[in-house]
Amino acid sequence: MKNEKLIHDWMVSYLKDRLSRDYDDVKINLGDERNNEFNGHYPDLIFRNHGMVLAIMEVETENSMTQEKANEWKTLAGIGAKLILMVPKASKAKVIDLLWKKGLADKASVGSYEISINMP
Repeated sequence: MKNEKLIHDWMVSYLKDRLSRDYDDVKINLGDERNNEFNGHYPDLIFRNHGMVLAIMEVETENSMTQEKANEWKTLAGIGAKLILMVPKASKAKVIDLLWKKGLADKASVGSYEISINMP
């Protein structure tokens, strides 16, 4: 769905700007881009301080959280940096369940986002 790609890419860009205050260097891979690599993989965000990669982040949307994606998380959790998953707030329980089933509950952190529109 094109709107999910838009939300994904916007969240990646937003998180880069927001978290660049906490890290010396934040690299991103939008959509299918493969511009910034870490140990042979291309996570959505790569966080560095003093030349060391401290964490990698994957941004997920409502329909991107699948068993196949969980297999990718398992691979990313084992490449040498902390894995952070950023998921829609309403799907946080689903992701935590997937992490438990894949044996990743202690190897990944889960953050959430919510897009709120208030009408008068």
